[in-house]
Amino acid sequence: MKTTETSAPLPAEPGATVSKVDVPPALPADRKKKEGTVLNVFSHGMLILWAFMVVMPLLWAVMTSFKDDGAIFNSPWALPDKLHFDNWARAWTDANMSDYFLNTVLVVGGSLIGTLVLGSMAAYVLARFDFPGNRFIYYLFIGGMSFPIMLALVPLFYVVNNMGLLNTIHGLILVYIAYSLPFTVFFLTAFFRTLPTSVAEAAFVDGASHTRTFFQIMLPMAKPGLISVGIFNFLGQWNQYMLPTVLNTDPDKRVLTQGLVQLAASQGYKGDWSGLFAGLVMAMLPVLAAYIIFQRQVVAGLTAGALK
Repeated sequence: MKTTETSAPLPAEPGATVSKVDVPPALPADRKKKEGTVLNVFSHGMLILWAFMVVMPLLWAVMTSFKDDGAIFNSPWALPDKLHFDNWARAWTDANMSDYFLNTVLVVGGSLIGTLVLGSMAAYVLARFDFPGNRFIYYLFIGGMSFPIMLALVPLFYVVNNMGLLNTIHGLILVYIAYSLPFTVFFLTAFFRTLPTSVAEAAFVDGASHTRTFFQIMLPMAKPGLISVGIFNFLGQWNQYMLPTVLNTDPDKRVLTQGLVQLAASQGYKGDWSGLFAGLVMAMLPVLAAYIIFQRQVVAGLTAGALK
């Protein structure tokens, strides 16, 4: 083994100047701490401002739902003198919000279950198996995400009408499933690719079928991703207005978004603004409750792929 020999530096001659390598001076610790403090104050200030802009309209709507009509116009920013729970009762019964709420629960519940089951099965096959046309089918789903739903309303109306599904709950469920599948497949395909394959291979060695492996092993492992995409689909389907307006013209089959528009139009003549705000809060509460309950699972599902 050869070693390289380095010659010792020669001593400088008397009177000669020794050149030094220019090294950029390090920032003082106080300056770094000051810059970090300024950045933290700015970021926290922006977050507080954004939270104020989001939360204040919601709190104002909840507060207004407990006022009477006179207090809404005379002191819109003041707290209610007393809680008028009759506003909620009037909106629930007289404005038929109970029927609209039940129809929305049936439509969104059925479409959400169908979307998660079909979307997870399609995503699992696209993520785990190589076959001719795999990428083509995957890009078809991605293309469905970029297709504006407004361009399909007219042909969709005639298709649903020819199938005898117009103004029906199950017809609206099928349309919601088709509307939500592209994003669901896109999201879950990326999530299934992050799951370890050793567990599925061990199940195949033990004699488990593909169906049993998917439903008993892979699907429970994908629970964070299912919850995340389920919350996004729930928000989109619960607040959907355009599709039920075109495909659901029966007054007895209206969903909450249609009911709120009808309530707002009727209150313009009756002047029952307190009942309108009560109905608005009724439609808003399930969405807030779903996000508050599953917020940790949503964050875990979004960051699972990056962590793995």
